[in-house]
Amino acid sequence: SADSEMAAFGEAAPYLRKSEKERIEAQNKPFDAKTSVFVVHPKESFVKGTIQSKESGKVTVKSEAGEVFSMNPPKYDKIEDMAMMTHLH
Repeated sequence: SADSEMAAFGEAAPYLRKSEKERIEAQNKPFDAKTSVFVVHPKESFVKGTIQSKESGKVTVKSEAGEVFSMNPPKYDKIEDMAMMTHLH
């Protein structure tokens, strides 16, 4: 079973694989790939942001200031095979 496979990782297991309930919830969250981004943050590395507007090559993002990167849908949170991800940074 999946639980017995994860037992080998001990205390780290909950951080490596979400529960079935959490995975289903993540897959059903609203997501817009055109407006969801990551923003570089000085203390947190990256934080989630939402594009508010694009105009003349400038983007306004609702979040803290920083460089902007495209974000993967929530269904890819803690995914084990990163080859499936659309955006890698």
